Amino acid sequence: MIYNGETTIFVGWEQAFGNKACIANVVRNCARYNNMGILEEAYGINTRPLSTFATQMYQDDPCTNFKPKTYNDNKYDNTDKAIIAKIHKAITIIQFKLEAQLIQKHPEYQLDNRLLLDKMNLKEGYVILDGKKYPLRDTYFPTLNLNNVYQLTEAEEEIVERLCESFKHSAKLQEHMKFIYQKGELYTKFNANLLFHACIPMEENGEFREVEFLGEKVKGKEYLDRVNEAIKKVYFHPERQKQEELDVMWFLWLSPNSPFFGKSKMSTFEAYFIEDTETHKEEKNPYFYLSAKEEICQKIFKEFGLEKQEAHIVNGHIPVKAKDGESPIRANGKLLVIDGGFAKSYQEKTGNAGYILTYNSYGLLLSQNKPFESVEKAIKEEKDIISEIVVKKTGVIRKTVGDTDIGYKLKSQIEDLLELLKFYETGQLKQIN
Repeated sequence: MIYNGETTIFVGWEQAFGNKACIANVVRNCARYNNMGILEEAYGINTRPLSTFATQMYQDDPCTNFKPKTYNDNKYDNTDKAIIAKIHKAITIIQFKLEAQLIQKHPEYQLDNRLLLDKMNLKEGYVILDGKKYPLRDTYFPTLNLNNVYQLTEAEEEIVERLCESFKHSAKLQEHMKFIYQKGELYTKFNANLLFHACIPMEENGEFREVEFLGEKVKGKEYLDRVNEAIKKVYFHPERQKQEELDVMWFLWLSPNSPFFGKSKMSTFEAYFIEDTETHKEEKNPYFYLSAKEEICQKIFKEFGLEKQEAHIVNGHIPVKAKDGESPIRANGKLLVIDGGFAKSYQEKTGNAGYILTYNSYGLLLSQNKPFESVEKAIKEEKDIISEIVVKKTGVIRKTVGDTDIGYKLKSQIEDLLELLKFYETGQLKQIN
C-alpha cells in the first residue's frame, strides 16, 4: 500500500486503527524514498504539522544521513529535498521513541536489543551496540531528553496524534484496508500450492520454531493460524479488540520470529547512525536457506496437509540476485520465488524487477521482469516492462476443473445431491407440496 521501499504486504493494516509506531514507520519510509506526495495527494494524510516542526527543529541541520533516496525521482512532488531530509530525521526519532515504548511495555517481544537511543553518548559521539563502541555519524538530537530519551516532547505528541487522526479518517486508506482484509490471508492453499509472503520460522535443525504469541507457545501451521486469527480480529471485531492484540501488529512488522519478517533484527538505527556496514547486516531465519532443500519443503507440505506430488511453495519476500546467477526455482522445483525485487530500490542488487507466476490448466509459467528504465524509452521504443520466461512446468495431462480445489468441492456437492435424490427415490424422504 503506502510503503514503497522494502517489499512487504504488511503496511497499512494497523495504521487504519491508529497504531502510532506503525504510522511513524509509514511516514518515515515515504520520506526516505521521496514519496511524501502519496500521503497528501492519494490518501489525504496531513503532514504539514510534521513539516513545520521539522523545519523549525532542524533549521540549521543539513540532515545529511536523511537525504531521500533517488530511486523514485517523483516529479509530481515539488517538496524541496532538503525539507524532506528534515522531515525524515524528525519522524525517525519519533519512531524510535514510540517503538521503545512498546518494547518496554512488552518484554515478551524480546526486542530489548532495539533500545539504542539510551546507548548513545552524544558528548563523546559514540553508541554501544552489543557491548562494542561505534562512532556516531550524527549527534544532533534536539528533541531528546537525556533523562528520559524515549519520552516524546509535547510538540511530538501533538504531531503523532494528528497523524493518527489523519490515518484513521482517510477514506481511501480505509477502503484499501477493507479490500485487503476481505480478500487477504496470512497464507493460502490453492490447487496443491501453498502461498505465503515471507517465512515459517524454523530452527537450524529444520524444526519449526516455537514462538510465544499472545500468551501461547505455538509453531508451524498452528502459529500462522493464530497470527491470522489475531489479525482478522483486530479488523472485524474492534469491539472485542484488546490493546495487546493491536500492539502485536507492530511486533509482526519487525520481530525475528514474525512470519512477515524473519530476520535477526531490523537494523534501521544502525543504517542511519553507524558507518560500519557489518552492523547493518540482518541475518535471515534458517527457513530462507533450509527451504532450498526438497526434504524441508516436504516437511512443510505435510504440516499444511499438502502431500501431493505436484505440490509447490510459492514464496515472496526473497529478492533473487539474478545477476549473480541466483534462481527463483529451488528445492528441485518445489519452491518458487515470485518476489525477486520488484521495488526500484532492489533492482540494482538483483538485476531484475521480480517475477510473475501464471498458473492455468497447462501448468506453471514463471516469468522474469526486466527493470523499467523510463517513460521516454517506453514511448520511443514501444517497450514497457519486458518479461522473459524462466521456467514452464507442464503436466503430462492437461488439468480439468475436476482436478482443482473447486472441482473437488463440486464433486462433493454432486455426491450429496445424488445421495439426497436416492432418499427421495426410495421414499425415505417425501416431497412436501
